Amino acid sequence: MLVGSRTQAGVAVLGILALSGALVACSKGSESEAAPPAAGAGPSSSPTPTPPATHPFTGGRSGVTNPVLAVKIDNTPSALPQEGLRSADIVYVEQVEGGVTRIMAVFSSRLPARVGPVRSARISDLHILRQFGRPAFAFSGVQSKMKPYIRRAPLYDISQDNGGTSYFRVAGRPMPYNLFSSPKALLRQAPKATGPKDIGFRFGPAPEGGTAAKSFTARWPTTTMGFRWSASAKRWLVSYGGRPDRAAEGGQLGAPTIVVQYAKTTRSQFHDFLGNYTPLIDTTGTGKAVVLRDGKSYDARWSRPSDADGTTFTTATGQPMTFATGQVWVVLVNSGKPRVP
Repeated sequence: MLVGSRTQAGVAVLGILALSGALVACSKGSESEAAPPAAGAGPSSSPTPTPPATHPFTGGRSGVTNPVLAVKIDNTPSALPQEGLRSADIVYVEQVEGGVTRIMAVFSSRLPARVGPVRSARISDLHILRQFGRPAFAFSGVQSKMKPYIRRAPLYDISQDNGGTSYFRVAGRPMPYNLFSSPKALLRQAPKATGPKDIGFRFGPAPEGGTAAKSFTARWPTTTMGFRWSASAKRWLVSYGGRPDRAAEGGQLGAPTIVVQYAKTTRSQFHDFLGNYTPLIDTTGTGKAVVLRDGKSYDARWSRPSDADGTTFTTATGQPMTFATGQVWVVLVNSGKPRVP
């Protein structure tokens, strides 16, 4: 009788343990499927990090704790002149379908009154944005097959679908090139957007070496952008298709530092409604770059171990490639000849 009781008790205990294990397994499985990629936040008990002395995106001293906002902006003749780009800290130029380009402008140290024309996001944006922590991301839409990737990405989706009255149409421009937005209104929709962090940029006096240069032309399959040094303005002035690229606010777009980053461009799984495949720009790994600053051209190397890491740039001798203080343009071109993947 005693033996039987012990046997029954043992079976009951084993049953309870098995059920507990199953519940734990189910809980872990649900969590791994539903949770977005980690944004790099530490435990709640961690001390508040000390704000940087200078802004890691520009090397300046203003807006060092302001949240990060990225906005997708059209970059075709129908969209010109663009508005708000003069206030961006970083301007990324990316190849999209058809061999043309689109811009992702990153704002933090200062905000323009409005920005646009706002256009749709691409898969390469998500890879670039991972290094910024959990920024706010503004765009006009996205391919339906890419929506799950947006939901899982460590960012605050403040697209036109979620931004409400933050988006508006302006007169005098045809659709879809008339969609604009207010950056301040956008950030009110993402109050927890992370502030600026180290993404690998280094600012300071120009390194030794370099070659005197008056201009540089970046090429994609169906378009070009030029950069001409202006000693009086102390900037590289931007042109599009051989013509000055002017801002809607007035003046010509330009920046003290232009980074031409050569990155492998392949075909992604996504495509537009015409069947043109969306390029996927591989911004991780290593590769060549040309850095333009102070009227000189520097051969450089870029390195980014993973999406969560920043991108570092070094000179031909392996020293940090320092940028001039101010706005930085990162112009992404294929590592080989221009091509439509």
